[in-house]
Amino acid sequence: MSSFGEDLRAERLSRGIALEHITEVTKISQRHLIALEEDKFRVLPGGILSKGIVRGYVGAVGLDQRDWTDRFLKASSDSGSRLEVERDWASFAENVGRSRIRQHELAALRLRWLGAIVLLLLVAVSVFFTVRYFGVRAGWWSSLLPVHAFTARAHSVVAHIAAWFQ
Repeated sequence: MSSFGEDLRAERLSRGIALEHITEVTKISQRHLIALEEDKFRVLPGGILSKGIVRGYVGAVGLDQRDWTDRFLKASSDSGSRLEVERDWASFAENVGRSRIRQHELAALRLRWLGAIVLLLLVAVSVFFTVRYFGVRAGWWSSLLPVHAFTARAHSVVAHIAAWFQ
């Protein structure tokens, strides 16, 4: 009894199709096509990509895609490489899940810090305006910050500089 890869290669050769032609048509690496014909399923990328490679190959040769995909799944499962691929995909999915949870936690942490900063700014602005309000009403605000003296001094400096250019 011949193997999956041998049958596939025999079908391709009986139709007179070169591997280069399949590579040109499907854009599948020739390394993967050779691995498929030699039953080296561990060289294939795994999962749905391997099934896509089989579908592309048999489609380019003109064979029934469903039948050959089922034969490929059976052959890869018999060789034991499919279990390893499924474990790889399971660990990949777990890593993706952990990564998404970590990203969500980091986003929540950033949002908490942003909320704390906004709250701190609101408190600071509220304290400033409250002190200013009571300072203006009590009359000590202008003595606390001598704004008038500062503006008068700035005005005299600007007038002095303007006099130089006249």
